Amino acid sequence: MPVVLTQVVEEGRARWAGRVSATINDRVDSACQLECEPAALSEICEWLFSSLRYSFGSLIVEQRARWDLRYVFYGERDAGWVHVLTHSSSSENRVPSISKQIHAADWHEREVEDLFGLDFEGHPRLGDFVLHNDAWQEGVNPMRKSFDAAQPVLHREPDLNWKPRQIVEETGSFLMPVGPVFSAATGPVHFQLETVGEDVIRAWPRLFYAYRGLEKIAEGRRADDVLLIAERISGTSAFAHSLALCQAVERACHIEVPPKARALRIFVAELERLRHHVAAIEGICESTALAVAAAQAAILEEDLLRISGALTGHRYLFGLNTFGGLTMDLEDTVCKRTASQVRDVAAKLSQLERMLSTSSSFLDRLEEVGNVSADVAREFGLVGPIARASGVSRDLRKAQPYSGYEQIEFEVPQESEGDGFARLRLFFREAAQSARIIARLAETIPDGPFRVPEVMLRPGAALGWVEAPRGAALHWIRLGEAGVVDRYRIVTPSFANWHGFRLAAENFAFQDFPIILATFALSVHENDR
Repeated sequence: MPVVLTQVVEEGRARWAGRVSATINDRVDSACQLECEPAALSEICEWLFSSLRYSFGSLIVEQRARWDLRYVFYGERDAGWVHVLTHSSSSENRVPSISKQIHAADWHEREVEDLFGLDFEGHPRLGDFVLHNDAWQEGVNPMRKSFDAAQPVLHREPDLNWKPRQIVEETGSFLMPVGPVFSAATGPVHFQLETVGEDVIRAWPRLFYAYRGLEKIAEGRRADDVLLIAERISGTSAFAHSLALCQAVERACHIEVPPKARALRIFVAELERLRHHVAAIEGICESTALAVAAAQAAILEEDLLRISGALTGHRYLFGLNTFGGLTMDLEDTVCKRTASQVRDVAAKLSQLERMLSTSSSFLDRLEEVGNVSADVAREFGLVGPIARASGVSRDLRKAQPYSGYEQIEFEVPQESEGDGFARLRLFFREAAQSARIIARLAETIPDGPFRVPEVMLRPGAALGWVEAPRGAALHWIRLGEAGVVDRYRIVTPSFANWHGFRLAAENFAFQDFPIILATFALSVHENDR
């Protein structure tokens, strides 16, 4: 039992004597639960976030006999996971907001208000978030149990007087709309950029034009079917999201994954991370009109897609994860050949990095552009390479290791400047690190089965997590009888990083905007799940 978690339980009981029920999870010794009345919620959450330096991970709402609100926090390895659980009667739709104390919870509360109809008292801006007011009326609340997703909403009352919210009131200020329709594979997002001249004073992204309702679709389906949904949250992170769901189900159902399957999952996860980061580098080069460098990165991305396809049968690693392991074995000789091919790609990527580092015109577009400080990154809940480029080094592979990462020696890359160049360097460093992990694993994959022969699903609930290519991804699952899903909650890294993107874009020139956007490597579809 981690010492720090014991201290959290003891101090929580002492601070809120008679108001908090604190317990350690008897199945997962790195998690504890603090159950409290709504009146104590804000104070407890602020204590965890500000005093104990936990990161805010998720808000999970379940509509059962009452409203259950679960606030998930995670720390470094010994600090484990802390779930703050509070309740409200089914007839009461008002709960206290914690966004004033923890701004990272801002979008989580706005999402819950739109989808469940819960009013967070004290939140400065609810509504017009997932369900846009110019398309939907208030009170639809599609995540409530009473909402039948199989039936169309026949009565629509859009706000015909809706208009973008304008903050800048200086003489001559105006709002420039960008999007929501873009060319190529870019998802629909509408940017509202306010200015009085050449610099963006305020930037506000309006997302969820492609909201798919995946959490609602999952309800009432078998867990096996929901695994297909998890893979389609984001095609570029399909393996990571399916792994997070698998680990949630495996924890809930007490499934012990064989060592070989755990090692192979890491092998494939790092291959996906490497390919994603190469694509991010390509996007950054393209945003600065560096066509040759972008083409070179695109070739490397295609090489990695072909390597993935040859290894698993799918270029984007679909259909590989299953509850209890993998759907196919990856032989040692195949893994070693893959590692050798990855090594060649990594060498070419390193050469590209050296070439870019000598291009002054390229560096001028990235250095001291799109800055995000460490304090702001933490306050807004940024994750993954974007947070680590600002000095927030938390990485779930190290902080809360899973699938055997605790047995792998590697350092978490970190930069401190928080600008576009720092984010680019992070992508290069993490890509090289993934190649090294793949090479090391290829020589040490244990023998044995690649999955559990027979998986028995049972009622239960658990959290699964991974460090996806873009950052922390959390999947919560509650299973009923016969493995039927009662509640599925998805928190993606793009959801966290879109929340803080505007901070990097504001107070920089309009021509910097697409470059700053590229350095964040965001996914609209991963956000709009």
